[in-house]
Amino acid sequence: MTIVIVGAGLGGLRTAQELRKQGYDGGLVLVGDEPHLPYDRPPLSKEVIRGEREDTTFESEEYFAENRIELRLGVAAVRVDTENTTLELADGSTLPYDQLVIATGLRPRRVPSLPDLHGVHVLRSRDDAESLRRDASAAARAVVVGAGFVGCEVAAGLRHLGVDVTLVEPQATPLASVLGSEVGELVSRLHRDEGVTVRTGVGVDTLRGTDRVTHVVLSDGTEVEADLVVIGIGSTPVVEVLEASGVTVDNGVVADAYGRTDVLGVWAVGDVAAWDHPQHGRRRVEHWSNVGDQVRVMVPALLGKEPAAAPRPVVPYFWSDQYDVKIQALGSPSADDSVEIVEDDGRKFLAYYVRDGILTAVVGAGMAGAVMKMRAKIGQPT
Repeated sequence: MTIVIVGAGLGGLRTAQELRKQGYDGGLVLVGDEPHLPYDRPPLSKEVIRGEREDTTFESEEYFAENRIELRLGVAAVRVDTENTTLELADGSTLPYDQLVIATGLRPRRVPSLPDLHGVHVLRSRDDAESLRRDASAAARAVVVGAGFVGCEVAAGLRHLGVDVTLVEPQATPLASVLGSEVGELVSRLHRDEGVTVRTGVGVDTLRGTDRVTHVVLSDGTEVEADLVVIGIGSTPVVEVLEASGVTVDNGVVADAYGRTDVLGVWAVGDVAAWDHPQHGRRRVEHWSNVGDQVRVMVPALLGKEPAAAPRPVVPYFWSDQYDVKIQALGSPSADDSVEIVEDDGRKFLAYYVRDGILTAVVGAGMAGAVMKMRAKIGQPT
């Protein structure tokens, strides 16, 4: 049997590793459109752009050779032919498969209406991070568009480098759609205390500049000087390889609670995968720790070792490093939850999220112990 994995990021790598761990001894091919060995993405918006870390590679070439994982890097997968069970690559070659795992991840959203100027960046790949770091080393003023996790982390990284930063967010606070406005305001306070100008409730109209960006024009008419702009307005699933494949795509690759798609022999894992969740229905989860949870469920099923019972729900966990503060979340916080700020010393904080009398999430900044001790109480009545 030959298993082909499309996507050489965290999802693809962890799938390959789990297959070998579970005793799979057949052919195993990992396909990636980037030329780099699989690498860790979270440090890109932190240590890498700050110049504190050069390499986030997970494993060496020797590791893949020793584990007989064939690498096809620097070549994109362009078409899945499910009728003939083959994968077509951009270099014209074709890979036959018995089982196919889609782990293509996400690509950052752009704003097509904005002019194409030097100094404007998105951040998803290693090459993106290196380009941003080079520009940041000579920048004086930056505008970060979008105050989600990536935008907030980039703003923190740029302030570390001494760049004046304006953080622009159309919502009422940073992270409002994820953590709600109460906690979002505490995150906003953190950035303001570090010297960031936080502009909320306003978007970007256009950019000005001849060859390189010089100003960002906001939707209220304000012009902000900038020689560096980072667009951090979210990402979209990379699913083009499945066009005309028969695999259902709906905001990601639709899969059951084990990662199976509706086409025999095709599976999906990671950020691109919209799995059935035993409590929350079908959804994609774009968190680093979710990948490990998924592959431990998917790989035994892929190898025919599926347990009789449904997968046990896992308490989601994600984190974000901003300045000297680690923001951690357990559970599934929602902007619609009732939020209680349990502790707040002006910088560190702890918040409980409650929905219909049930503790849905705990979010803390700089309070790792207080967050983690609540794991068993997530999903329980308050």
